[in-house]
Amino acid sequence: MKEVLVVILCYLIGSIPFSYLSAKFLTHTDVRSRGSGNVGATNVYRTSGIWAGLLAFLGDLLKGAVAAWLGLAMGGSVLVVICSLAAVIGHCYPLFLKFRGGKAAATAGGAVLFLMPKVGVILLLLFIAVTFFSRYVSLASITVAIALPFAAYLLHYPGEYVVLSVLMMLIVVYRHRENISRLRQGSEARIGDRG
Repeated sequence: MKEVLVVILCYLIGSIPFSYLSAKFLTHTDVRSRGSGNVGATNVYRTSGIWAGLLAFLGDLLKGAVAAWLGLAMGGSVLVVICSLAAVIGHCYPLFLKFRGGKAAATAGGAVLFLMPKVGVILLLLFIAVTFFSRYVSLASITVAIALPFAAYLLHYPGEYVVLSVLMMLIVVYRHRENISRLRQGSEARIGDRG
C-alpha cells in the first residue's frame, strides 16, 4: 500500500505545471495559448522570456529528481523506475491541466541526473552541443533521449536503470512526434525565435 501511495504522489509531483505557473506569475500569460501551445520550458522561454523559461526548466528538472529520490528512498531500484515514470507521465498528462502537459525531456533529465549522474552530465553536454550547432531544442531533446539507453548501458548502470532509460526514451520521442514532423518539413522553430 505504501508503494502505491508513493507512486501516486510522484504522479502528482510530475503534474505540477511549473511551465504554466512560471509564465502565469512572471508575465501573466497562459503558455497554452502562446507560441506552440506546449506546456514546456522552451515554449515558456519563447513566449515569456529567459527568466520564466529558466524557472520552468528548473522546476521540471526538480520533479524528476524528487520522484527518483522518493522511489529510491521508499523501495529501491524497482520502485525508483515506477516513480520516475510516474513523474514523467504526470508531466505529460498533468491532472492539474486537464491532462494536457509537456514533452517530458526536462523531467526525465532530472531523474537521470539524480540516478545516473555520469550519464546526466554526458547527455547535458550533448544537449548543449546539438542545440548550439543546430539551434533546434527539439532535435537536441530527441538526440539526447535516443542516446540515453546506450549511455546507461555502456556506463554499466543497473539493468533496471537501463530499462527506465528505454521507457523514458520512448515517451520523450513519442511526445516529440509533431516536432519530428516539423523538422522533416523544415518548419520547426529554432532557439531565439520568439513566440
